[in-house]
Amino acid sequence: MEEKVLSVSKKFWEYMEKADVPGMESIADPACMFVHIGVTCGMEEEMRCFTDKIFQPTEIVLNKQDVKLWGDTAIVITDCNYGLLLGGQPTTHHFAVTEVYVQRENEWKLVQFSFTALVY
Repeated sequence: MEEKVLSVSKKFWEYMEKADVPGMESIADPACMFVHIGVTCGMEEEMRCFTDKIFQPTEIVLNKQDVKLWGDTAIVITDCNYGLLLGGQPTTHHFAVTEVYVQRENEWKLVQFSFTALVY
Protein backbone atom coordinates (compact mmCIF):
# COMPACT_ATOMS: atom_id res chain seq x y z
CA MET A 1 0.00 0.00 0.00
CA GLU A 2 2.84 2.40 0.83
CA GLU A 3 4.32 1.88 -2.65
CA LYS A 4 0.99 2.77 -4.25
CA VAL A 5 0.81 6.05 -2.30
CA LEU A 6 4.43 6.88 -3.17
CA SER A 7 3.69 6.16 -6.83
CA VAL A 8 0.77 8.62 -6.77
CA SER A 9 2.91 11.21 -4.98
CA LYS A 10 5.75 10.89 -7.48
CA LYS A 11 3.27 11.25 -10.34
CA PHE A 12 1.92 14.46 -8.79
CA TRP A 13 5.49 15.83 -8.55
CA GLU A 14 6.13 14.89 -12.19
CA TYR A 15 3.00 16.77 -13.23
CA MET A 16 4.03 19.74 -11.09
CA GLU A 17 7.50 19.89 -12.66
CA LYS A 18 5.86 20.00 -16.10
CA ALA A 19 3.21 22.51 -14.92
CA ASP A 20 0.66 19.95 -16.17
CA VAL A 21 -2.52 21.32 -14.62
CA PRO A 22 -4.88 18.56 -15.87
CA GLY A 23 -2.44 15.97 -14.52
CA MET A 24 -2.29 17.61 -11.08
CA GLU A 25 -6.08 17.97 -11.05
CA SER A 26 -6.43 14.24 -11.80
CA ILE A 27 -4.66 13.43 -8.51
CA ALA A 28 -5.78 16.23 -6.20
CA ASP A 29 -9.24 16.43 -4.70
CA PRO A 30 -11.08 19.58 -5.88
CA ALA A 31 -11.12 20.77 -2.24
CA CYS A 32 -7.35 20.26 -1.81
CA MET A 33 -5.55 23.03 0.08
CA PHE A 34 -2.03 24.24 -0.68
CA VAL A 35 0.15 25.97 1.91
CA HIS A 36 3.17 27.93 0.71
CA ILE A 37 5.57 30.22 2.51
CA GLY A 38 3.50 33.29 1.62
CA VAL A 39 0.01 32.03 0.81
CA THR A 40 -2.58 29.38 1.56
CA CYS A 41 -4.98 28.67 -1.26
CA GLY A 42 -7.42 26.22 -2.75
CA MET A 43 -7.10 24.14 -5.87
CA GLU A 44 -8.40 26.75 -8.32
CA GLU A 45 -5.99 29.46 -7.18
CA GLU A 46 -3.05 27.03 -7.06
CA MET A 47 -3.66 25.79 -10.61
CA ARG A 48 -4.05 29.38 -11.84
CA CYS A 49 -0.50 30.07 -10.56
CA PHE A 50 0.74 27.46 -13.02
CA THR A 51 -1.45 28.47 -15.98
CA ASP A 52 -0.60 32.17 -15.44
CA LYS A 53 3.10 31.20 -15.16
CA ILE A 54 3.49 32.67 -11.68
CA PHE A 55 5.04 29.28 -10.83
CA GLN A 56 7.37 28.09 -13.58
CA PRO A 57 9.11 24.93 -12.33
CA THR A 58 12.53 24.25 -13.81
CA GLU A 59 13.65 21.17 -11.88
CA ILE A 60 12.32 19.27 -8.90
CA VAL A 61 14.64 16.82 -7.16
CA LEU A 62 13.04 14.42 -4.69
CA ASN A 63 15.75 13.68 -2.14
CA LYS A 64 13.73 11.40 0.12
CA GLN A 65 10.14 10.38 0.71
CA ASP A 66 8.60 8.72 3.77
CA VAL A 67 5.01 7.53 4.04
CA LYS A 68 2.87 6.64 7.05
CA LEU A 69 -0.52 4.99 6.73
CA TRP A 70 -3.53 5.36 9.04
CA GLY A 71 -6.43 3.43 7.57
CA ASP A 72 -7.67 5.35 4.53
CA THR A 73 -5.28 8.28 5.19
CA ALA A 74 -1.64 8.50 4.16
CA ILE A 75 0.89 11.19 4.96
CA VAL A 76 3.95 11.56 2.75
CA ILE A 77 6.85 13.74 3.82
CA THR A 78 8.89 14.72 0.77
CA ASP A 79 12.34 16.28 1.15
CA CYS A 80 12.98 18.07 -2.14
CA ASN A 81 14.85 20.79 -3.94
CA TYR A 82 12.33 22.81 -5.95
CA GLY A 83 13.76 24.91 -8.76
CA LEU A 84 11.52 27.45 -10.42
CA LEU A 85 11.40 30.85 -12.02
CA LEU A 86 9.84 33.51 -9.82
CA GLY A 87 9.46 36.87 -11.49
CA GLY A 88 11.72 35.60 -14.25
CA GLN A 89 14.54 34.86 -11.80
CA PRO A 90 15.76 31.28 -11.22
CA THR A 91 15.47 30.12 -7.62
CA THR A 92 15.91 26.82 -5.81
CA HIS A 93 14.36 26.11 -2.44
CA HIS A 94 14.93 23.19 -0.09
CA PHE A 95 11.57 22.05 1.28
CA ALA A 96 9.96 19.39 3.39
CA VAL A 97 6.50 18.99 1.87
CA THR A 98 3.70 17.35 3.82
CA GLU A 99 1.29 15.60 1.47
CA VAL A 100 -1.95 14.18 2.84
CA TYR A 101 -3.84 11.60 0.77
CA VAL A 102 -7.15 9.88 1.44
CA GLN A 103 -8.29 6.69 -0.20
CA ARG A 104 -11.67 6.82 -1.92
CA GLU A 105 -12.99 3.97 -4.03
CA ASN A 106 -9.50 2.36 -4.22
CA GLU A 107 -7.92 5.62 -5.42
CA TRP A 108 -5.58 7.90 -3.46
CA LYS A 109 -6.50 11.60 -3.67
CA LEU A 110 -4.35 14.50 -2.50
CA VAL A 111 -6.21 16.69 0.04
CA GLN A 112 -3.40 18.81 1.57
CA PHE A 113 -0.01 19.94 0.22
CA SER A 114 2.10 22.04 2.62
CA PHE A 115 5.59 23.43 2.05
CA THR A 116 8.01 23.97 4.93
CA ALA A 117 11.29 25.71 4.09
CA LEU A 118 14.38 23.85 5.30
CA VAL A 119 17.40 25.91 6.20
CA TYR A 120 20.01 23.23 6.69
